[in-house]
Amino acid sequence: MSKFTGTVKKNDLEGGFWELSCAGGERYQLQGGDSALQVEGQEVEIDGEVESASMGIGMVGSILSVKSWKKSG
Repeated sequence: MSKFTGTVKKNDLEGGFWELSCAGGERYQLQGGDSALQVEGQEVEIDGEVESASMGIGMVGSILSVKSWKKSG
């Protein structure tokens, strides 16, 4: 499991999905978590696994399977 820090964003492509935008430019489509994670502009730290072999409908990057998360800062 790895840690990821970034900003939660709503992407309206293909009906909409939530993504994590990291400071280094990486973007991950979020899978899992709860509704409290899905807040536009929220800064978070996520413990999870990147499913590098999977690509979501958004095609923004790999899917990040969320195991746990917390607000950062």
